[in-house]
Amino acid sequence: MANSIFRHQSKGFLALGLFCFMQMMILKGYAREYQVNWGLHNGSNAENYNHWAEKNRFQIGDSLVFSYAPNDDSVLHVTEDAYKNCKLESPIAKYTDGHTVFSLDRSGPYYFISGNKDNCGKNEKLVVVVLADRSNRSSTGNETLAPSPPPSGSTEPPSPAPSGESPPVGTVEINPTPAPSEETKPSKNGATSLVLMGVTGSTMGAMLVASTLVLGF
Repeated sequence: MANSIFRHQSKGFLALGLFCFMQMMILKGYAREYQVNWGLHNGSNAENYNHWAEKNRFQIGDSLVFSYAPNDDSVLHVTEDAYKNCKLESPIAKYTDGHTVFSLDRSGPYYFISGNKDNCGKNEKLVVVVLADRSNRSSTGNETLAPSPPPSGSTEPPSPAPSGESPPVGTVEINPTPAPSEETKPSKNGATSLVLMGVTGSTMGAMLVASTLVLGF
């Protein structure tokens, strides 16, 4: 009896592990990797990396893959001030492996410059703006309801607030500004819906596979 229970528990853990693995692979499939050919490839000035960045929509979970010669160059993750002035001292992070994979794990701007000051002065620098994650935002949080108008025949003014009470304070919402080239694209909501539908469908499929395995045992 005990052996039978142990076998059933082992099969259940196996199915659960398979389900979690499939979920990880599904979610990983929606993240993107952006290749960055880092360096002075034309001999004088670096490519216009920011022009390239403005054409893309970077999301939380995406990655930048910097490829460069490790003996001649490096990648520095820096502050905005260091980016503007090519300051190499005290970067947020420094990478010298020649194949740097940088994960974009938050919304907002990221600043990168070359670890070679001359290269940085020749425009080997990059700004990437990651869009805010609005998938969990409540629709009620974005709307301000206006008070209902009084009945058409009513002439009675509204009662003033008691002297000891303060009037309600309005809510101000500040949204981060997306990259300039992406502001006019209206298809974001549709794409997000398709991604969510794909994740939901994949999740149901993974659950069905796990359930089938348990029942098969």
